[in-house]
Amino acid sequence: MGWELQRSLAGLGDVIATNRREFDLCDSNAMRSIIRKTSPDIIVNAAAYTAVDNAESEPDVAMQVNAIAPGILAEEAKLLGALLVHYSTDYVFDGSKKSPYKEEDAPNPLSVYGRSKLKGEQAIAASKCRHLIFRTSWVYGPRGRNFLLTILKAAREKPRLQVVDDQFGAPTSSLAIAEATARALQVRAAPSLYHMTAGGRTSWFGFAQAILRNAAISTPVVPIRSDQYPAKATRPRNSVLDNSLLKETIGMSLPDWESQLEQVIAQVLARQID
Repeated sequence: MGWELQRSLAGLGDVIATNRREFDLCDSNAMRSIIRKTSPDIIVNAAAYTAVDNAESEPDVAMQVNAIAPGILAEEAKLLGALLVHYSTDYVFDGSKKSPYKEEDAPNPLSVYGRSKLKGEQAIAASKCRHLIFRTSWVYGPRGRNFLLTILKAAREKPRLQVVDDQFGAPTSSLAIAEATARALQVRAAPSLYHMTAGGRTSWFGFAQAILRNAAISTPVVPIRSDQYPAKATRPRNSVLDNSLLKETIGMSLPDWESQLEQVIAQVLARQID
């Protein structure tokens, strides 16, 4: 997300991008010092503790990064009169709803990760700073660690893959999120909480099949149930979010997940050729 945001936000003004070493979300004093020294008009928080299973055994770290740090960013944004842009997750919901989740639906996270992200949302809202919180889901891209790159690597190393087929969501590329964020800032979107995901829905199994099909890889994929896949954290069965508010308020919809995937796969394959 950070890499894509550097590219998409470059045309909106001077972008000061930091890495984990330069801006440690576990060092509250350093965070405040850097923000006050820089005095930004907009703070975009693309960082998070995203290791969902590891968070079950590292709850303090997950809470520091996903809950406490966003609260500090919000407090500093309030003092500066800056806008805070923050990203949250479908994992704030328990997945029991049969239809797509709306912003006003009651959260009920099933995991430490989900609870930490919800507390981050709540800390930002409590600060009363100007903010845009974008809940997204199943984020992937051509860089970093994500489901797409994991599937491509596994498909080249294993004779077959087993992928969960009873959890549903909308795979959303980091490219699309970054571009949509820039658009929201350009049109001066009203500060609020918005759902921002790709159009359509699929399962992790369906996503894996589409990844390999687009990459022209023939490794077979076998569907399995959630209880057949060992995981410390419980995932929501339904992670589909309703993006109506984003469209009604900002006049924007992200492309469907299949077309986003085609774009990302093309980038991945191009990088391999280079």
